[in-house]
Amino acid sequence: MVEGRLVLEPEVQEIFKLIDEGKNFLLSGGAGSGKTYSLVSVIRQVITENPTAKVACMTYTNAAVKEIEERVNHKSLNVSTIHDFLWDNIKHFQKELKRAIITLANDENVNKIKINDLSPVPDNFFEDLEEKIIYKEFVRIRDGIISHDELIIVAHYLFQKYPKLNSIVKDKYKFIFIDEYQDTSKMVVKTFLTHFKTSERKNIIGFFGDAMQNIYPNTVGNLDAYDENDVQEIAKKQNRRNPQLIIDLANKLRTDGIIQEPSNDPNAPNMEEGVIKQGKVLFLHSDNDDISKVKKILEDNYDWDFNNSKETKELNLTHNLIADKAGFRTLMNIYDKDNILSFRDRIKKYIKDNNITNDFSENTFGEVIESLQQGKSGQDLNKVSPTNGMQNFINKNEELYNYAKSLNYSAFSKIYLDKDQLLDDKKKDEDDENKKGSKRDNLIKHLFKIQTNISLYQNKKYNEFLRATDFHYKITSIASKRTLKENIESLIDVGDKIIEEVITDANEKGICIIDDKLTDFKEKKEYIYNRVKDVKFSEFQKLYEYLEGQTPFSTQHKTKGAEFDNVLVILDNGGWNNYNFEKMFLGTASESVRNRTQKIFYVCCTRAKENLAVFFHSPSDEVIVKAKEWFGDENVVRIE
Repeated sequence: MVEGRLVLEPEVQEIFKLIDEGKNFLLSGGAGSGKTYSLVSVIRQVITENPTAKVACMTYTNAAVKEIEERVNHKSLNVSTIHDFLWDNIKHFQKELKRAIITLANDENVNKIKINDLSPVPDNFFEDLEEKIIYKEFVRIRDGIISHDELIIVAHYLFQKYPKLNSIVKDKYKFIFIDEYQDTSKMVVKTFLTHFKTSERKNIIGFFGDAMQNIYPNTVGNLDAYDENDVQEIAKKQNRRNPQLIIDLANKLRTDGIIQEPSNDPNAPNMEEGVIKQGKVLFLHSDNDDISKVKKILEDNYDWDFNNSKETKELNLTHNLIADKAGFRTLMNIYDKDNILSFRDRIKKYIKDNNITNDFSENTFGEVIESLQQGKSGQDLNKVSPTNGMQNFINKNEELYNYAKSLNYSAFSKIYLDKDQLLDDKKKDEDDENKKGSKRDNLIKHLFKIQTNISLYQNKKYNEFLRATDFHYKITSIASKRTLKENIESLIDVGDKIIEEVITDANEKGICIIDDKLTDFKEKKEYIYNRVKDVKFSEFQKLYEYLEGQTPFSTQHKTKGAEFDNVLVILDNGGWNNYNFEKMFLGTASESVRNRTQKIFYVCCTRAKENLAVFFHSPSDEVIVKAKEWFGDENVVRIE
């Protein structure tokens, strides 16, 4: 036995047997099994045994990157996100990159890489591009800028086309480990398990993760498509997080054959004096959907504290289901439910699909609609008219629609709006870190900067406040500090002020200067700015609290990887057809919907370190029968 291996976990010892045989491996472990601990153990031992070899470790988030770097600080280890790893290994091959993008843009089977108005793209398209192809948070392929989705496709193409690239990477990294593999693109997995075979160089690929926690679309999910010659699986069955009753429930939800059992480590978090905690599971149901009643019962009868956002979380499927509870409904509707923009997209698609070549650059949106509708009737007119849903929205927002029709069509057609621009980068709790490259738009970022100044001052974090405020360069005397104090204190009392008033106040007082990014946003996205500017700033403050993890609310997807003492799961599909909790209980959903719903439910349930409560509004008798089977008769409680 190689030095140091005897003290390793049994599963890690099994991994090293496979490494000795030159075989790729997969460590599968359920929630709370300590997969990251095993990953760190493998990295440390690999470095000990191979001190000159370089090791790459890829994971899903920048927070996970930081965690692994803190646990293993070694010059031989390169920890990064998957995107950063791929870019780091292809960015120097600029000639091949340019050729790949042009080839993919001309491939009718590749939808995500297109250069507007060019088909086919000429081979010499990038010849006049003085800059290199670069990877950013946004995409502008015409200018040689690719983003996350395009990077995956381009990298896959390059590794497939150029076997030498596989050799270069295998020579560079003798060990490549992929954390949370189930959330990785199929193309990435294919690169490592298929394209790498075109090189005779030797290296080891190790995957760590849990197929039951695959909750994101367009990811590999599992490695069932690969046989034992490609990768060998080792199961890690212990659970160090959840109490016994939650482990029992989670085992009923798993579909891959792994049956978790309590850790045999007496110091594991779910152990108390060497004995597994029992915990509490509840299935609560009622004929009304008043969640406040549910919370009151949990607070009065089970000592839950929903004011403590670090210990207690309410998990909903979508941000939309949370918006009313957390107090940011108006902003949510602007960014997620604008059917005027949906109608604009319908017009854009009609123009494209019908190869209409009219120059609309000097026309308003209203004039374009009028031009397309002229002389049409019946079905032809319907194709350039709002759908019923769009028309209902327009009827309720006539003033907004008339304003949209007055805008220049060319500029209006370029406006992109998505709820990620409002909600991206939500923290799990107050101590969570912001990720690299938020998708928030420049208006929301500016409002965040204002509120951050306010929050830092209110929380007496004066040094951080002085660094954050744009006023800092004016602080040259005691008098200027006094002015800053007066300015920030006058800004704090926002009352019923609308967002534009607060932006103006913060600018005039030097707290947060209106910069080029916001000015550019106002010019290019006038429609969005004019919708947001009239919302009360106090509503944005509610959004800020939610996104900064200062409320008990979280989406079920966002909570993945987190853990809390008490977890309340609201079983409401929120109008999302991809999920159906009732059919999950009844077993009547299609396979894809059942898998998707059962996995998100599994992830939610296994976040709880002490107590789990699930609320179902007006379940059928059949659902209650299944709930009793899963939760136990005594744990299914009707709320009046």
